[in-house]
Amino acid sequence: QLQLVESGGGLVQAGGSLRLSCAASGGTFSRYVMGWFRQAPGKEREFVAMCWNSGSTVFADSVKGRFTISRDNAKNTVYLQMNSLKAEDTAVYYCAADHSGTRLRAPGGPLYWGQGTQVTVSS
Repeated sequence: QLQLVESGGGLVQAGGSLRLSCAASGGTFSRYVMGWFRQAPGKEREFVAMCWNSGSTVFADSVKGRFTISRDNAKNTVYLQMNSLKAEDTAVYYCAADHSGTRLRAPGGPLYWGQGTQVTVSS
């Protein structure tokens, strides 16, 4: 059973940056595809980015060129670096993990979720 704990959320002005971290425990981190999702008030949860153990990454169109995802297998941690933040990036951000990138983004959702961290961007 993998446990995921996010940190790094907060309040930032539009145009600013934040880095989210997600620490994993209870499993072999390198075996998982790691991802980030977000849910804004009144909206459904949406995919943001994911990262394979190989370092390959995929991003939602809405964050391409502004967000990067990376992982440190030695620290069992995945990061989401968010730059040029906009008011519409305001959401609760969730870390997620699955053995498959396809399943991570499937309607049924990934195997494991973190508890979420709030990101608020003021305009």
